[in-house]
Amino acid sequence: MTTALIYLVIMLLVAAVVFLLAAVVFGRGEELAPLPPGSSPTRLPVRDITGEDVRKVRFQLVLRGYKMSEVDWVMGRLGAEIDELRARVAELESERQTSG
Repeated sequence: MTTALIYLVIMLLVAAVVFLLAAVVFGRGEELAPLPPGSSPTRLPVRDITGEDVRKVRFQLVLRGYKMSEVDWVMGRLGAEIDELRARVAELESERQTSG
């Protein structure tokens, strides 16, 4: 019984060493370096958001997915930008109709 327990402990130690070695050599599978706690990669320009800006948006991953407050912030900003653009289009179309 003692021999089996010793083999089990040795197997667990070998597995832990192999895991740690693989984690050091191969990393954790991330494409980008991890962010410091509390920082956010979520960035958008102050005005004139473009499609490229939206494609570059990255959200911080938390335990159950993306950080909800960051996603809500980006969606709010995009919604406001769309509303402003539509209001501007409507304004220009009304000016065109009154002058034409």
